[in-house]
Amino acid sequence: MAVTLPNTATALKLKPREQRESVVIRFAGDSGDGMQVAGMQFTNESALAGNDLSTLPDFPAEIRAPAGTLAGVSGFQLNFSSREVFTPGDDLDVLVAMNPAALRMNLADLRPNGILIVDREQFGDANLKKAGYIVNPLEDDSLAGFQVFPVEVTKLTAATLRDTDLPARTVTRCKNFSH
Repeated sequence: MAVTLPNTATALKLKPREQRESVVIRFAGDSGDGMQVAGMQFTNESALAGNDLSTLPDFPAEIRAPAGTLAGVSGFQLNFSSREVFTPGDDLDVLVAMNPAALRMNLADLRPNGILIVDREQFGDANLKKAGYIVNPLEDDSLAGFQVFPVEVTKLTAATLRDTDLPARTVTRCKNFSH
């Protein structure tokens, strides 16, 4: 099984494909960001590719928690493999964090040198404060032990959908499909 990074990262000088027997990935963001939708889409594609898999949806502690807060983080974890799978996995190989709260709640589960994909646009002062960060982790050395890929998810989604008649709010809600 070959695992590659999302197309949005191809402009970065990527390493050649790496063969892995299994990969554990978690999508994490606010409740309402569509993490279960993105995770299920990834799951469906992985199954169609012939992989065995196990999933674990993770719903937030508070369904109506304010956006960007730790209590409102939602997730979807998937372990997919070319061999038989029995659990959704333990240590993450890949973490997709849609905001600072999702990063804070899930970073401890990412293995050393794991792949971290973040929505860079969500790492503004207000969201950092809600998640309890004093300094932006994308700008200090706190993520040095990981392969970090900051992606402008909202901007790329808007560019992809610019020729549609969708209202701006609907375009923003489509960002979970750009993983």
